[in-house]
Amino acid sequence: MKLKPINRFIIPIFIFYIFIFAGCKDNSNSVVVYTTVDQVFSEPVLKKFESQTGIKIKAVYDTEETKSTGILNRLIAEKGNPQCDMFWSGDPMRTVVLENKGMLYPYISKSAEGIDEEFKDKDHLWTGFSARARVLIYNKDLLKKEDVPQSIFDLTSEKYKGKVAIANPLFGTTTFYLAALFSIIGDEKAKAYLQDLKNNNVVIATSNGDVKKRVVKGEVFCGLTDTDDAFEAIKDGDNIGMVFLDQQGIGNLIMPNTVSLIKKEKISDNAKKLIDYLLSPETESALSYSCAQMPLHKGVKTAKNIPSPDKIKPMKIDYIETAKKLKEIQNYLKKWVEKQ
Repeated sequence: MKLKPINRFIIPIFIFYIFIFAGCKDNSNSVVVYTTVDQVFSEPVLKKFESQTGIKIKAVYDTEETKSTGILNRLIAEKGNPQCDMFWSGDPMRTVVLENKGMLYPYISKSAEGIDEEFKDKDHLWTGFSARARVLIYNKDLLKKEDVPQSIFDLTSEKYKGKVAIANPLFGTTTFYLAALFSIIGDEKAKAYLQDLKNNNVVIATSNGDVKKRVVKGEVFCGLTDTDDAFEAIKDGDNIGMVFLDQQGIGNLIMPNTVSLIKKEKISDNAKKLIDYLLSPETESALSYSCAQMPLHKGVKTAKNIPSPDKIKPMKIDYIETAKKLKEIQNYLKKWVEKQ
C-alpha cells in the first residue's frame, strides 16, 4: 500500500507543540525568584528548598555595587510582561516601590503567624522576616571604648574628620537609611547633617562590604554598615566592635527582609510554597547562622550573640512614606555624592 506524503506543514507544527508542552511541564515544577539578598546567603536557602520540594529554583541575583537598584529597575522594566514569580528583598523599601506601582499580588502565609503586624503590609502585599540592623562598626585598635560614637550625629565631630566611612547612598540599605532619616527629622535638618558629614571629609565607600574592609584595615576609625557585615568581621577575628546607634534618641534602623508575589496573569503556586518556606522559623534560624540576621518569630534557635529586635530601640518609620521620600531625595543624593 502506498503511503500518502506527509504535509510539509505538519512536522514543524508537531515539533512546535512538543516544545510548548515540554516548556509547560518544566515551568509547572519551577519558580522564578528575583532577590537583592547577597547570593552567598540567599542561594543556600533556595537550594535547600529545591532539594526538599523538588521544585526547580530559577534565581536572579543583584550585585554588591548596585545592591537592590539593578533588580528593582529590572522588575519595573518587565512590568508589562513579568518574568518573575516572586521577589525576595533585603529591605522593605524596594518592595514598597513595587507596591506603589501596583505590581504586587496579596498573599497571607500561615508561616507568618507569630510575626508582628508592624512587619506586614496591611493589604497583605508583602511580609517581613529575618531582620538586619544598621549599625556602626569601629576598629578597637584605633578607638577607645569611651571615644566610640553613640549617635549618627556624633560622626560630624572634628575628631572623626576623614575617619568615617559610609557606603554610596545611591544604592542598597544606605539609601533606605537616609530616606528614613529624612522622614524622621525632616528635609532641612537631614540635608544640613549630610553637608556636615561632607565637610568632615566622610569617606564614601562602594558598598557596605567596602566599609567593613576599610574599618578592618584601619583606613578609617569607624563606618556605617549592616549587622551581617559587622558580625562577619567579628567572626573572622578582626578587632572590631559594633554599636546600635541613637538608643537615647531617634533609635536604630531595623530592616526586615520582605517577600511578595509579583502580579501576573497566572500566580504561581510554587511561589507561594517558597514564600511559606522563607517565612518559616527554619529559614530565620538558618539566616541567623549564615549572616547574623535577627529572627522576627519568637523562640527561634539562633547563632551565638544574635540580638533580639525586642532589645533594640528602633527608628519609628512608616514604610510607605519612607519609600516616597526615597524617590524624592534621589537627585539630591546624587548631587551630594558628586559634590567635592
